[in-house]
Amino acid sequence: MAEHSLHSSYREKLIEHLFIGELLKISWINKDFTLEISKPEVDRSGYDIIAEANGIIRHIQLKATFIGSTTASHRIHISLTKKPSGCVVLVHFDNETLDLGPFYYFGSRPGLPLPSLENLKVAKHTKGDATGLKLERPNIRVLNKGSFVKLNTINELYIHLFGDD
Repeated sequence: MAEHSLHSSYREKLIEHLFIGELLKISWINKDFTLEISKPEVDRSGYDIIAEANGIIRHIQLKATFIGSTTASHRIHISLTKKPSGCVVLVHFDNETLDLGPFYYFGSRPGLPLPSLENLKVAKHTKGDATGLKLERPNIRVLNKGSFVKLNTINELYIHLFGDD
């Protein structure tokens, strides 16, 4: 398990690529071939990838955690609410095989904006300043795992993201 914390950036990118591959595979299997994936050049609005299919553009913030993790909340940037069909996808993965699933989804139906985050708790920095004080991060909110919809398969998630056309 030490490799998961020692190489967390590597793992994060790996899970992102596996996730994108799974979405592309669904598009291929469905003979849809319309899914396009883009990445922002600058990370300032809280999303990791932009995915478009069936005329729906999704700005997706990806979160990943291994199956059995006790993480109960995730930090979400409020700018994601300003993006068309913004959403958050929490990917659970097997820490030995890196198989993906289940998936947890926070967002609205295709074409609708992300639900408001304004009433959620304001996140604090994980590290304190010189005095130990952990300052608030006014653009970041804490989203509890209970706010997500559990989806067992990538197929279910694909339908949540882009509809079933």
